Amino acid sequence: MKKLILASNNKKKLKELREILSDMDFEVISQRDAGCDFEVDETGETFEENAYLKAIAVTKATGLTAIADDSGLAVDALNGEPGVHSARYGGSHDESDEFRLRLLLKNMDGRENRSARFVSCICCTLPEGTILRTRGECEGEIICEPRGSGGFGYDPIFEVHGTGKTMAELAPEEKNSISHRGKALEKFKALLKGFGE
Repeated sequence: MKKLILASNNKKKLKELREILSDMDFEVISQRDAGCDFEVDETGETFEENAYLKAIAVTKATGLTAIADDSGLAVDALNGEPGVHSARYGGSHDESDEFRLRLLLKNMDGRENRSARFVSCICCTLPEGTILRTRGECEGEIICEPRGSGGFGYDPIFEVHGTGKTMAELAPEEKNSISHRGKALEKFKALLKGFGE
């Protein structure tokens, strides 16, 4: 079984990645478990750039294949915000998900156009220099009050088009089949199979 390092210590992202790649011959571990006790500065201006910065830092540190996801919420009425700053919206990583969610709802107050999308960009860096990239999007809209107890981040205020449910109301397997990260990872799996794993 080959090791694949997730360039993150986010336990929920690690769980999702393990579930989606469960039928492939990989042991997925966090960067902390791989001995990488550092945070990468996400200085990129796009999700793609930030995913690459995170993955290549872990590959360089370990000499192993690393995968990174940079994802966030893009709200049309806010000119694409919070975008690449989704995890730092309103200040820093130290703020809670609840704080960021409430700030977004406050900024959406009185706006008619509530369309938004979750975006996920996956970057996998291999030790010999190969780079694999995919992108997934999930369309929906921002509702006025949180619903559901699953997921994380902005999931409770993002209603997925065609479901009548927020991301936080979806069962894990349902979420993985339609979410931005699920779509990006399915494309990644196909790339990996084509690459010969």
